[in-house]
Amino acid sequence: MPDLLWDNVKDFFDPDLMGALPDICVEGTSVEDWQLVFDLVRSCGWMWEYWEGKGLVPLPSAEALLSRPADADMAVLRVWPCPDVLVNFWPMSSGEIDFDVDLRELQGQEGVDILCAFLGLIGRRLGKPVRMTAGGGWGNPVLGFDPVADRVVLLADPRGVQLLTAVDRDS
Repeated sequence: MPDLLWDNVKDFFDPDLMGALPDICVEGTSVEDWQLVFDLVRSCGWMWEYWEGKGLVPLPSAEALLSRPADADMAVLRVWPCPDVLVNFWPMSSGEIDFDVDLRELQGQEGVDILCAFLGLIGRRLGKPVRMTAGGGWGNPVLGFDPVADRVVLLADPRGVQLLTAVDRDS
């Protein structure tokens, strides 16, 4: 049985309502948690690449990456858990693991199942909740992995989603 059903969550997967790139976050993390994510990415056999600035470079340890100077080039770990779905991890702080996905790549029940499986892998590996909000951090979390329930759950009522204005999406 799927964690979530498309008919119940399709508004949370609508790029016009949520923004194309919803924010996903694990709070209360550490350098060790980041390293667990890096190790998970490597062990799952997913395609991935690590960029600093405009250059593709080898993925450093989480400790080395998170101790870079504040003015260092922007870093992103790009991961494809399946061929047509890209997840961007933004290692800016040891205290949060931030990443996003493109909702246009996650349509229908298959897309919901892919996202739930991915959030579940991250949440189980870290033993922490994983929460998704609209792009730009707008609004409250709408869904996420609950480690106590050991599944992805709704955190908001999908019938209560309101259309984001351009100002909301761009802020």
